[in-house]
Amino acid sequence: MLNNDSLMIGESIQIVELRSLIRQVAPTDVTVLITGESGSGKEVVATEIHRLSKRHNKPFITVNCGAIPEGLIESELFGHIKGSFTGAVETRKGYFEAADKGTIFLDEIGELPLATQVRFLRVIETGEFMKVGGSKSEKVDVRIIAATNKSLENLITNNNFREDLYYRLRSINIYIPPLRERKEDVKVLFNYFIDIFCSRNKIEFKGISDEAFEFITNYNWPGNVRQLRNFTESIITLHSEKRIEVGDVVRQLNIPQAENTLPAIITPFKGQDERQLLFGALFELKRDIMDIKSQLSAIGDVKSNNVPDDGFYISDDKIDSISFDEFERELLTYYWNKYNGNINRIADKLKISNRTLYRKFKTYGLKNGKAH
Repeated sequence: MLNNDSLMIGESIQIVELRSLIRQVAPTDVTVLITGESGSGKEVVATEIHRLSKRHNKPFITVNCGAIPEGLIESELFGHIKGSFTGAVETRKGYFEAADKGTIFLDEIGELPLATQVRFLRVIETGEFMKVGGSKSEKVDVRIIAATNKSLENLITNNNFREDLYYRLRSINIYIPPLRERKEDVKVLFNYFIDIFCSRNKIEFKGISDEAFEFITNYNWPGNVRQLRNFTESIITLHSEKRIEVGDVVRQLNIPQAENTLPAIITPFKGQDERQLLFGALFELKRDIMDIKSQLSAIGDVKSNNVPDDGFYISDDKIDSISFDEFERELLTYYWNKYNGNINRIADKLKISNRTLYRKFKTYGLKNGKAH
């Protein structure tokens, strides 16, 4: 069930714990650093902290530090005095002054130039700043939340981020796990985005097949929640007149497939996750086996001991109900036995890395094709 009192949508233990942490942090004025991959929901967390804080009826100012040219960022953050530089035709407030009594959210904080980091550190420590071209300090009362998808530790090592600023920022560090690590939330978010999008655009959702929904749930979502939302809106728009099938999902995600092969081979491309390649191969193999059995049944030429040409076989009473994990385990066990544990040959057959296979065998407790 969705938590209607929270902007954080999800049922996973990670999101439950995240909501609890936000409720603890929000009432205070402590500085917060939010970390996580791009698209994971860092701005949503910052908004939720502000919404639950004592400053909720004051300004909430969002600043994308990576989108402001280096020559203008100090003027944008702290304001400037008329005539302080070419184009400064009037005195102007900066984001900090605009956020007075409220909250300022600095996204992509790792992009701040070193010179600006010195001035920013002063604001954190004293609440004071000086406009560009100004001669007197001004004071603000602002709650600071920062976010990054980069490793600030690495930036410090490379002398691109101040260590003292880093420790002042991370009074509280909130980490948002990627969507691939909380698959329970994929289903919840997908349905949530469908409801929101269809209601807003007056579109009737025609439904989705079990196979398509399974594929969506097991996809690794490298772009996280942002990608899932964009995908949901796009596929609903393009297929508003019919039920969504697995082929629609695969095409929308632009996942390449080999045709008429058993098992299906998916050619890796730059940036694609190894687990997703394996999942695609397994999913297509399962579907192809079911199609072959259906075709043979139609011509009355199938027997219970018939198997596909490749030799991999799952019984009739099991094929329709087998879970993805069970299917993956069966297939990996089969290929281990077929190729006498030759990792190189198995990896070449499935077009995945040796490292992924070792990890899979360990996950399923497989050794010499048997569970231990």
